[in-house]
Order: sequence, then C-alpha cells, then structure tokens
Amino acid sequence: MNGAIKLSVLQVISAYVFILILLLIVRRRGLNREKEIIISTTRMTLQLILTGYILTYIFKNPNPFLTVIIIFVMEVFAIQNIIKRTKARLSRELKKVIIFSMSSGTLFTLFYFIFIVINITPWYNPQYFIPLAGMIIGNSMTGISLGINKLVDGFKKQVDLIENSLMLGATPKDACKPIIDNAFDSAILPTINSMVGMGIVFLPGMMTGQILSGSSP
Repeated sequence: MNGAIKLSVLQVISAYVFILILLLIVRRRGLNREKEIIISTTRMTLQLILTGYILTYIFKNPNPFLTVIIIFVMEVFAIQNIIKRTKARLSRELKKVIIFSMSSGTLFTLFYFIFIVINITPWYNPQYFIPLAGMIIGNSMTGISLGINKLVDGFKKQVDLIENSLMLGATPKDACKPIIDNAFDSAILPTINSMVGMGIVFLPGMMTGQILSGSSP
C-alpha cells in the first residue's frame, strides 16, 4: 500500500476555506461568535505547529521524564478548560472533584491500556503513550464538561424541587439524585452515540490515521 500523502503548505491552507464558510454563516445569523472562531482557529494552528516540533524531538529522544511532563501539562490544560468552559462559578469542593475525577480516571485508563491491552516496551514510548493519552484525556474533558454544565444548570433550575423533597423527608442524596443522574447521562451520551455509529458512519481516529498513513484496515 502507498505511504502517507505529503501535503504542501498551500494544500493545508486550503482546508481553512471551511472556517471562512462558518464565519459567513455565523455573521449572517448574528451569533457574535466571529472573534471566538478566529481566536480558536489561530490558537489551534499555532498549537499544532508547536506540538509537531515538540513531538518530533521527543519521538527521536524518548525519555520517561519528558513523557510524564507532557501528560501533566495535558491534564492541567484539560482541567482548566473544563473549569473555564463551565457557565457558572464553581465551588472549591466541586473543582476538587473535577481534578480528582479527571486525573484518576484518565491515568488509570491510560496505564491499563499501556500495560495490559497494548503492552508497550518501554512503557513511556512517546509514539504510543502521547497519542493514547490525548484521545483519553480529550474524550474525558468533553464528557466532564457536559456533565458539569448539566449538573450546575440542574441545581439552579430545580432548587425549589430539591428543597421540597428535603422538607418531605428525603435525604440530600435522594433529593439530588435525578439531577445527578441526568448530568451523568448527558456526559456519556456523546460516547454512546459515537459507539453506535462507529464502523458504519465513521471510523475511530486512530484507525483513520493508520489507514491514511498506508496501513491495512
């Protein structure tokens, strides 16, 4: 099979035509998102360029210390993004829950795949460790963001219902259970939808990347 396709700078730039289309649609509908889209696009481009150079160096010079630093930076950025993207002000206790859930969940899953599923030697091989971490942390960030927003919004809108349940003798856990369940459902729904369509509607990101690089499906 043929190897990966080499894209010129002009070919890469041509992909940004869809950003222009999006800007036109947003402007026409008066959504006032133009600045945010432009900043996000610029930031994405600069981050990918910088990441490309950093990963090239790390792949050529594998080091467990550098790999751990990168994972730490990814975790911190993901947690900050979750907190920043939450519409309401979060309490200190809820921030601690986000940090613990994000860190423990992603790290456990990552090391399970590294040591049990794939069994990479050495375990810190950045060619495998970093892409896997990126997928796991990215999906977790999306799920937790959706769940937190739904949770905070539910408590705000249903505060009277919670108070009535407490006055009728319900425990705090029982009074909040419907809101918490709804938030959890919102967090896992995108993943469930992806699983339902996977293989028919679209292919997993890692599989797509390998196919594009010339590997057999």
